[in-house]
Amino acid sequence: MAKAKGNRITITLECTEARKEGKSPSRYTTQKNKRNDTERMELKKYNPALKRRTIHKEVK
Repeated sequence: MAKAKGNRITITLECTEARKEGKSPSRYTTQKNKRNDTERMELKKYNPALKRRTIHKEVK
């Protein structure tokens, strides 16, 4: 029997504040459940270039 395709997808989170300051944006990859979380994900993660926690948003 074939296994059904799961609801989890891999997404990329990119820093929103680094480009404003002229530095390279940090990126993180994570998974989300596309059935429960239909909107774009937004998390606070650490950016080593800025040396602080910043808001990271989901990119395509």
